[in-house]
Amino acid sequence: MSCRSGRQTVAMTTPIRLGIVGLGAMGRHLLAEALDHPDFTVTHAVDLAPATVAALQDEHPAVQFSTSIADVISAADVDAVYVATPPATHAALVVPALEAGQAVFCEKPLAVSADDAAAMLKAAEGKAAGVNFSLSDRQSTRYVEQAIADGRVGDVLGVEIRLSFPVWPRGFQAEATWVGERAQGGFVREVFSHFAYLTDRLVGPLRAVHTELEHRTPASETAAYGLMKAGEIPVQLSGLVGAAGPESYEWELRGTRQSYRLTGWRDLFVAEDNEWRPVELTGELGSEGTRLTLFAQAVRGEHPRDLADFAAGERVRSVVEAFHH
Repeated sequence: MSCRSGRQTVAMTTPIRLGIVGLGAMGRHLLAEALDHPDFTVTHAVDLAPATVAALQDEHPAVQFSTSIADVISAADVDAVYVATPPATHAALVVPALEAGQAVFCEKPLAVSADDAAAMLKAAEGKAAGVNFSLSDRQSTRYVEQAIADGRVGDVLGVEIRLSFPVWPRGFQAEATWVGERAQGGFVREVFSHFAYLTDRLVGPLRAVHTELEHRTPASETAAYGLMKAGEIPVQLSGLVGAAGPESYEWELRGTRQSYRLTGWRDLFVAEDNEWRPVELTGELGSEGTRLTLFAQAVRGEHPRDLADFAAGERVRSVVEAFHH
């Protein structure tokens, strides 16, 4: 049994030939996951930094590493592409890949500009394409989604998102200088986008009511405040850079019967009275590995719900960029 993915026919039992574009922190992380993943064979990987390419070639001699984008994008021996480059470069890579018949798994945010996002959406019509939102297949996401569907939450009254960073960019992003620049970086794009996706999925598409960024330096934002609405449900964001203490990531959904709090990406709590109690979650936590499995299903013609599509990526991009206008 096989299915058509653009110009390639990928048998259900044949590993998908994967090319990776961008070998920064996320690209290297997904490379490690994909090398051991039963659905994929990593055939090519490219980065513009020769030193990065040389070091990884020594570590993984079976993969063809290079500094030439053409070795992956539109290459005849690559079925699917993972794009882990800065967001302003996504469209120039994703559109030709999709038009050549390659499936695409793209890092978030989908794009910075509306024109780039529109071109990517058009190219993705009828194609296998997904966005790597880390909360798309988390246990916590599915649990709260089911609680809302079952009526346990009651009426959703509001959502609050609170983010705090002692330094920005974070340590693992230190080499990616663009993450700390205004043009395409900042924590609103890099971190809030995940929680915007979560809110979009569980409560509904967001529209900006009032958004504000503060800058204490020429670099990316040091504070963000926003009031949005999902339908008539208020959604609030507050974020700070430079605050003493550990990094913190908090997302709260308040309901008339139950409220939920997600902290540190994975720890879920529920309240029905005046006390937060931990929720015991079972099964796969959700990771780049599990999202690669979902992406493989999409390449083979399925439509996994827990893989964020480009339409969701564009809705998130739209509300994120409202902070920058």
